[in-house]
Parts: sequence; structure tokens; C-alpha cells
Amino acid sequence: MQKRPLGNTGLELSVLGFGASSIGAEFRPIDVSEALRCVNVALDRGMNYIDTAAYYGRGMSEIMLGRVLPQLPRDSFYLSTKLGRFAPKHFDFSARRVAESIDISLERMQLDHLDMVFCHDIEFVDLDQIVNETIPALIKQREKGKVRFVGVSGYPMKIFHEMIRRSEMDVILSYNHYTLQNDMALSLVEPCREAGVGLINAAPFSARLLTDAPLPSWHKATDQVREVAKAAAAHCRERGSDIAKLALQYSAANESFASCVVGSANPDRVAGWCDWLDEPLDETLVAEVKEILKPIHNWVYVEGRPENNDK
Repeated sequence: MQKRPLGNTGLELSVLGFGASSIGAEFRPIDVSEALRCVNVALDRGMNYIDTAAYYGRGMSEIMLGRVLPQLPRDSFYLSTKLGRFAPKHFDFSARRVAESIDISLERMQLDHLDMVFCHDIEFVDLDQIVNETIPALIKQREKGKVRFVGVSGYPMKIFHEMIRRSEMDVILSYNHYTLQNDMALSLVEPCREAGVGLINAAPFSARLLTDAPLPSWHKATDQVREVAKAAAAHCRERGSDIAKLALQYSAANESFASCVVGSANPDRVAGWCDWLDEPLDETLVAEVKEILKPIHNWVYVEGRPENNDK
């Protein structure tokens, strides 16, 4: 699988990264043995990057990875986890919790260091704390050798632009913002390049919006967004394709992002994504689907504090 450089970190990530939220039963009940096999399938097919979080499954994702990763050569994969969000409404970005969370993550996954640690969903808190307390605490952990690179993750574009200006960090993980429907993350490409910050994209399916699967109950899509997305999916079917395939290929193709993170607890699905990546992108179908999606182009929702959002 093709690899791309991650900012100034010196790391080269596979164009697809394995998102481990699903194997922590974050979205549905799982078959444990199948979920564990997903990690091996991902690595066998050329992915060298795994992303998780203390929040996913409230620790279960990291524990599941701890069943697999110790059996693998440590230099065969890069791993990122996240801290600060520990339950849907529980956030703690204090320096003390930074140190505790890193040690707990290392213990759960049976690792001696973490390649990347992201402050998780920082739009829910005062960014002053992230700048003045959380990032400096992470840098201390970097100096101790427990963490190699530090960064932030979240939803609104505004938080990333502000953090690039105000803080010393190495990496950014953005989700739902470089897809067939939303290309707002392109606004980060040049600021990240100038700052030497690595840029990772996640969620090419926009939480199933760009698939044939029914949307989860928590999805914030409006009726119009749902109807337009359904029309785009139907058009792909009529053309003998699958909107999920097109969405994955499209998001992974942009070389401005070091990796495109996608996850499942179904090993066959993981293998299928890798197969899709080997097929050529249908640029004509991309143009047709984008035209259908034009009424909802760059539609976003408010996440976290209003002042941390773009509108």
C-alpha cells in the first residue's frame, strides 16, 4: 500500500489507516474474535497506521488492541490514541489526567510508547486550557519518551486553525471534512504545510451518510441532507457502482492528507476496502455525484461549544 509523509514527523503512513473505534463496540455489539482479526487483516493488507482513543468503548478499543499488538513487531505499525474525552459528557484535559491517561493507554495496549497522542474533541472545552495546560503536559510526556508526537482532533475547522496559530504541535486528525460531500479540510492544507504539521483525514463515509447503510440514530443529518445523499447513492447503484466505494477512493486519493482513517469490526469489510483502493477512481462518476450533492456541499452541524464552531 502506498505511503505518504506525515508533516515533519519523519513518519510515513499508509494511505488507509485502521480506525479501531468499531472493535471497541463503539457503534454495535461485536464478535470479539472477528473484531480482533480486523487488525491483522488491516496490517496484512499494508496498513501501517492504527488509530484509537481512550473514549472508544470507554477503554475497550485499547484493551482489544492489547490482545493483538504485543504479538507484532513494534516497528511494523504506528499507533495513535486520544485523551481528554472519556465518556459522552466527561472531559478532563488537565495535566494530571494527561499523565494518567497515557500510562493507562500504554498498559491497556501493552506498549512502551505511543507514536501519536491527540487531544480528543477539543471543541467541547475552552481552547485556552488546551493551549496553556494540555499541550504542554503532552510535550513533557514526549520528553520522557512515552509519546513521540502530539496533536489535536475534533470536528469544526475553526479549532484547528486556532491551534495551529497558538500552539506547538505535530499532527492534526480531522473527520467528516474531506469527503465527496465536504471538502472544508482543504483549508488546513497550506497552514499545516507552513507549520510542518502532519494532516490526517478520517471518516470518508461521513458516519454512513455516503453509504447504502441506514444512518445511526445519533446522526445529525437534516431531512434534506438525508434525501440528497440517498439520491447520490441511488445514482451510483444505477451506474453499477457503490457510493461507499467511490467515497473511500475519493478521500484516500488526495495526497495532501497523509492517511485516511476508516474502521470496522468486520474483517471482510476491511479487506474489501483494500480491494477498492486497488481499483481506479471513476472521475466521471465523482463529478456526477458531486453535482447531485451540490445542494448540501459543505453542510456541517454544530459540535461542542458554539464559539468553537465555524458558524
